[in-house]
Amino acid sequence: MVNVEDLFVHCYVVVDDLIRAGQVVIPGRPGPAPGCSDAEVITIALVRNLLGRRSESAFLTEVATNQPGLFPVLPHHSEFNRRVRWLWGAFEQIRAAVTDLVPADQWGQLDTTALPVKHPSRVRGADGWVGPNGLVARFGRDAAHGEWFYGFRLAVRTDLGSRVIRAWSIVPAAVNERDLIPDLLHGADPGLIGLLTDKGFSSAQVRATLAAQGITLLVPPTKKQRASMPPTLQAVIAAWRNRIEPRSRS
Repeated sequence: MVNVEDLFVHCYVVVDDLIRAGQVVIPGRPGPAPGCSDAEVITIALVRNLLGRRSESAFLTEVATNQPGLFPVLPHHSEFNRRVRWLWGAFEQIRAAVTDLVPADQWGQLDTTALPVKHPSRVRGADGWVGPNGLVARFGRDAAHGEWFYGFRLAVRTDLGSRVIRAWSIVPAAVNERDLIPDLLHGADPGLIGLLTDKGFSSAQVRATLAAQGITLLVPPTKKQRASMPPTLQAVIAAWRNRIEPRSRS
């Protein structure tokens, strides 16, 4: 059983230390300092996600009821939500700093998942739905579910064993998955020797480019190849692929 108060304290210490050390840089804002610091807001948001609490407003009520001494000045839900969205860059800096403390696996995985924003039947002409950083939604094919969707793709690179997320990117749905590999491999550990991906990332050119970097590309076998494989080997390959599928859909 997780001691929630200890979790709050641990997360706050990590966040505050990173801010004080300059590893997390938060731009200044005009006006008086808020009663609830940026480190406190980040801590509450992190713990909510770690505990899997779906409702932000309900979690703020839970914190005010169960841990009143930890956060004496809690902002209203609307203010809290605005500040969390404004601090998105700090969350990414924290993720990168904490991830760097975990030794990287020699094998990684790549995968994408659909992020639909509107049902395709409701899109008329050049819709122009704009997402983060000015990205414009597009149509794309969701191979996992065999259907078209309108929106974006979330691409991630994780360690094969620990499933620690090493890199991620949000792109329009129409982007070719193979074009995402350079960005996802940017800053990868030099000890990376292999990648397990689905067929959408594979091509002769991609294999050759990665081989020149000392990286082997491994994709799940085709239906014809599986027919000649021992069931045990098929189960192993499926199990490893399934390690990233739930993570890329979370």
